[in-house]
Amino acid sequence: MSETSTADERLQVLEAITDTALGHLDAHKVIATILARVRDVLKVDTATVLRHDPDAQLLQAIAASGIEEEVFQDVRIAVGAGFAGRVAAERRPVILDHVDETTVVNSLLRERGLRTLLGVPMVAGDDLIGVLHVGSVTPREFPEADVELLRLVAARLALAVQIDLSVTDRAAASALQRGLLPGRLPPVAGMQFSARYVPGTEPGVGGDWYDLFPLPGDRLGIVMGDVAGHGLNAAVIMGRLRSALRAYSLESDDPAEVLSKLDRKVRHFEPGALATVMYGLVPASRDSVAISLSGHLPPVLAVPGHPSVFVDVPVDPPIGVSGPPRRSTVVGLPPGAVLAFYTDGLVERRDHLIDVGLRRLADVVTPDDPGVVCARAMAALVGTTPAQDDIALLVARREPN
Repeated sequence: MSETSTADERLQVLEAITDTALGHLDAHKVIATILARVRDVLKVDTATVLRHDPDAQLLQAIAASGIEEEVFQDVRIAVGAGFAGRVAAERRPVILDHVDETTVVNSLLRERGLRTLLGVPMVAGDDLIGVLHVGSVTPREFPEADVELLRLVAARLALAVQIDLSVTDRAAASALQRGLLPGRLPPVAGMQFSARYVPGTEPGVGGDWYDLFPLPGDRLGIVMGDVAGHGLNAAVIMGRLRSALRAYSLESDDPAEVLSKLDRKVRHFEPGALATVMYGLVPASRDSVAISLSGHLPPVLAVPGHPSVFVDVPVDPPIGVSGPPRRSTVVGLPPGAVLAFYTDGLVERRDHLIDVGLRRLADVVTPDDPGVVCARAMAALVGTTPAQDDIALLVARREPN
């Protein structure tokens, strides 16, 4: 493209390039292609994309052309600090014609010999996605047409970064969740188990989990939990809660005390996190289960010769919410009795009250083989319609005499 090309011509060419890239390339290649074209069209020496981390209030270099070491060296800039930080904080284009330690905190820009910088915010709606900036090693002016051109590019890049982040987070969350859910339920003398886990159709993996683990003295721990929210953060918190609860279960034989310690840990190290958790402890005799509920729905109990009921266990505040001392309740488990533990995704639907789902669940939980009970529950409550939220279901049965 010649130096005499008009701003309109440059705009048309770059818009066509970005639209084509977004339609046919994956997110990483989209970003790389756009940055290379930006350098060509604007006749600049460098182009960099920094992604915004809203929790840490940092900008992290994730792609660069002409100054790739920004990515290789994991450059991070605080929002409000230096050139890129100012673009992010003010959310408006910034042109810098004086590059030194007083105006730029990233030493790589100075070492590259840049004399002029233009940066624009990458936004989507009200959200700051990141910052796009270009630089020249020779003094130059950036006319308004160039600024508007870079704003257009920033809008395309914001979309590409969001797609990349969404795909990456979902893949990481799915892998984490698969790794933390039991691949096979452990064999337990005197007990039978079956479980189901189905991810919901809501965007992002949820924080539902179940766990089953042996404890000293031939005891058994049973957990059902649901972290509020979706995505990688919910899956990470779920993993931390799972590990912490297992550790605390080795220190106490009182489920309420275990959940109290878990709550204290969450409120100190994960402020703002919220989860519902059911923890049950089965003794070596297998004739009962001590249960504590932190905001979680009560399990269904089916005893031979009796109608199924929701166990009468008091519900304490969710994990992450302070309140009165937590409580444990011992529930009898006669031979052949079945307990069904679940998360709210199994019984909640947008088109009816949760009471409807709870009644359906109670109707299908019977003192039968756990695999049969699981299949019956999923057929009655899920059927042919996918649930919006994740579903976790764990059915336990004390073996008949």
